[in-house]
Amino acid sequence: MNIALIAHDAKKKLMQNFCIAYRGILSKNDLYATGTTGRLVEEVTNLTVHKYLAGHLGGSQQLGAAIEHNDIDLVIFLRDPLTVKRHEPDINNVMTLCDMHNIPVATNLASAELLIKSLDRGDLEWREMYK
Repeated sequence: MNIALIAHDAKKKLMQNFCIAYRGILSKNDLYATGTTGRLVEEVTNLTVHKYLAGHLGGSQQLGAAIEHNDIDLVIFLRDPLTVKRHEPDINNVMTLCDMHNIPVATNLASAELLIKSLDRGDLEWREMYK
């Protein structure tokens, strides 16, 4: 499965800790991330992450294109809802595309853990039918 990782600045450390905790599951999948998040995850996990541009430099748009082409199966987007971002329309577009293309998306640690454990159990194998 292709998993996209995105984290707002205030949530990047949380994303690193999440990826450390679930390294075993993540290592069985292909990881994609916006630039800075991908670099930070690679540094602490030694996992290979395909990195798009930084989110505010177009990485969110690149990720959106991958979702539109059905190249992403799961999105973990740890967002900071209290801080307004300049590129908020691009971020909202990613979530809209996930809804349009039936891609599971987690926006906080609780939902991220549920999805990653579901992935490990095989509950997301239905995504293979979409490819």
